[in-house]
Amino acid sequence: MRGLSSRVFIYPMSYDLGFAPNPYNGFCTLACCKPRIRKVANTGDWVIGMGGTKLRAAGRCIFAMRITEAMTFDQYSTDPRFLTRRPVRNGTRKKLVGDNVYSRATTDYEWVQADCVHSLEDGTQCQANTDHDTKTNRVLISDHFIYFGSSAPSVPQWLLEDVGFIRIRDYCAPPLERCDDLINWVSDQSPEGFGRVLGVPFDHDKSTKRYSHEKNRLV
Repeated sequence: MRGLSSRVFIYPMSYDLGFAPNPYNGFCTLACCKPRIRKVANTGDWVIGMGGTKLRAAGRCIFAMRITEAMTFDQYSTDPRFLTRRPVRNGTRKKLVGDNVYSRATTDYEWVQADCVHSLEDGTQCQANTDHDTKTNRVLISDHFIYFGSSAPSVPQWLLEDVGFIRIRDYCAPPLERCDDLINWVSDQSPEGFGRVLGVPFDHDKSTKRYSHEKNRLV
């Protein structure tokens, strides 16, 4: 699927817990973090996460997904397909990083944050993370994705230069037609096709940790 003005959103990732994005159970979802991308990206656009310096994975492609659906947090929180993505902090590593974390009784109520990666260390609601995540009431969803995780391959430098991903701190969003070579390269890294998880997250062993907005790090 290619829209008339489709784009490829490429950004560096500081952490890779399997939380943002969450690549499990047949979908890759971006429900937390990156509110600016979640606000403007549309169905048919691509989102590509590159390893950042904190991950010591610069130049490596952690995931690529073509957006096949988008919905509000209100819809996401109750959609039967995504109930398994609700976090369980005494569960498996996949359950620990569930990203279906925001709900409210009605649109007039404040957001309630489940005990999750973005909560405070004691499991109570972190208002700073809540405000950051919910400033864009939108979840990006894909069933056409490749998640490499810690098996992330290194992208040829010339491909990154071609699309303008050089020393980017936030993200770049070149038009899709400019990224044909990059998308083809990503596709070639998974001969068995899309909808696949090819490695565990870089921060798999840190699944019990939480992201502190105040300290700007995992705690």
